Amino acid sequence: MKTAIKWIFSTFLVILIIAVIGGWWIGPTWRSLLLDPPKDTDVLFWSQSQRDAGFLVVDQLSFLVKSREITPADNIRVLPKGEALVVNEDIDRFFDEQRLAGGLILHKGKIRFEKYALGHSQQGRWTSFSVAKSFTSSLVGIALKDGHIRSLKDPVSDYIAGLKGSVYDDVNIEQLLTMTSGVAWNEDYSDANSDVALFNNHQAEDGLPTIVSYMRGLSRAHPPGEKWHYSTGETNLIGILVERATGRTITDYLTKKIWQPFGMANKATWLLGADGNEISGCCIQASLQDFARYGLFMLEEGRINGESVFPQDWVNKATSKQVETFSSRRYYGYQWWIFDDGSYTARGIFGQTIFIDPSRELVVAFNGNWPTATDSNLDSKRLEFIDKIREAIDSE
Repeated sequence: MKTAIKWIFSTFLVILIIAVIGGWWIGPTWRSLLLDPPKDTDVLFWSQSQRDAGFLVVDQLSFLVKSREITPADNIRVLPKGEALVVNEDIDRFFDEQRLAGGLILHKGKIRFEKYALGHSQQGRWTSFSVAKSFTSSLVGIALKDGHIRSLKDPVSDYIAGLKGSVYDDVNIEQLLTMTSGVAWNEDYSDANSDVALFNNHQAEDGLPTIVSYMRGLSRAHPPGEKWHYSTGETNLIGILVERATGRTITDYLTKKIWQPFGMANKATWLLGADGNEISGCCIQASLQDFARYGLFMLEEGRINGESVFPQDWVNKATSKQVETFSSRRYYGYQWWIFDDGSYTARGIFGQTIFIDPSRELVVAFNGNWPTATDSNLDSKRLEFIDKIREAIDSE
């Protein structure tokens, strides 16, 4: 009996030691996911703790979602350290209130502030959500200069044959970029039956990409070009359009045209839908510094080795007021949010931001995990904080 008890105790001790060592080895992020794993890919309905961990490693959850790799550059664009920027704000409190995973201030190409939380780090990746829309827009500009797209006035269905005979016959590429197609779409992140929640699980017909099969069944709400209406589905169509026009995946096109030539430092990934196409309205996983480098790329009007990868005046058009939105202070360009003073921003749910102020040569990048997908109060406070950053720069 005593021998049996000793054996049981010894076995339990060994298992306990293995569990402790294993838990230490995999780290807190994976421990959290193992204790409370998400059941599906619908991050809109994950718990906050699942998001805290999942946003760091979502591209490694291959049992839930696949991704395609964006390879870093051999010659990295160095971001030198500048003098620390003194902002009239309690930074730690701001980080806590915003539930920020990372914040970076880039001024005249130098890092003036950089901080991480929620388990994030300088080499880690965080998911972009709709910040990816602005990357997708850039790929349209590059494809236009490369001659793969003839004109932004071309009908969308000229490039995506699966849309012929649908409401998109009357929609041109520019109207997709400005979200003025007039096609009905529900972007309610709290509604499990909204289009944005349903499209990725749609069963595609006729061998079409999932998003094409889904979008061609939608109806018209307004005439094309008449009214702005936010639609992630249409950015996903833009990704398919670029892929059809160039004959390359948008991951490969981004890698070869921006990521490597501009000197991005870290591997990134782009999540794929169930059909193997990139979810181009969402979901680039990258380091905070590389998100800031993309802001710098836009600030420098896409110039690589002295020449812009964009057509002449593309950046000006893409980042200018093309259409009014729901806000009197916020307009829309080509998949960019535009402000009255000429600054502009890429934005994603749960608090992702790349803010660019050309007049001050300023880029501000944030990764975060708000308690809800959207929060007008946290959004306003973030813009107020950015105003304080600009005041601090002006005071110098």
